[in-house]
Amino acid sequence: MHVVAIARSADPLESLVEEIGEAGGRGEFRVCDIGKGNALGELIEEVAETAGRLDVLVNNAGITRDGLLLRMSDEDFDDVLNVNLRSTFVACRAAARPMMKGRYGRIINIGSVSGITGNPGQVNYSASKAGLIGLTKTVAKELGGKGVTANVVAPGFIKTEMTESLIPHLEQEMTKRIATRRLGETTDISAAVSYLASEGASYVTGQVLVVDGGLAL
Repeated sequence: MHVVAIARSADPLESLVEEIGEAGGRGEFRVCDIGKGNALGELIEEVAETAGRLDVLVNNAGITRDGLLLRMSDEDFDDVLNVNLRSTFVACRAAARPMMKGRYGRIINIGSVSGITGNPGQVNYSASKAGLIGLTKTVAKELGGKGVTANVVAPGFIKTEMTESLIPHLEQEMTKRIATRRLGETTDISAAVSYLASEGASYVTGQVLVVDGGLAL
């Protein structure tokens, strides 16, 4: 297994590459501002050419610029759509050719339940994640005949560094809305991604796998 991790900063990637090595794989990282032009697409093409193949693409980058509809600026709307949706389009386009050439590929885009249900104060974020679903379904139809699948993993409320800042009573209220009565773990999402990247998911494409503990029921 050879993993190439991409982010805007090297800091979080260095430890990730170490973990990959400890698990018996090979890892490297590249720094790239995915919201800047087609730099991400060019980097993916370079990686595929150097490695001679590209098997799995996971699009996990995303930002928020929350605000109510009447108060949201054009800039905040455009920034979120650019990073969350346009960058995924650029990455999928760049990955399509080497995957089609190898007649094998797994594209996994990380969405959100907000793209299915909507969420007050997140008109830009919800729009970007809803657009991600339409993009993924179209990619699945266009590339399916070449052995390439494309799916979305839509997380609910997951414990991350960002959610750790929530005050306790807000976390308790959120937990009450979840059928499993717990917040999700990052391992819940990684397990879903691992499945969709596996041979066992070769007949699964164009789907949205919601991993939210029953939040959106």
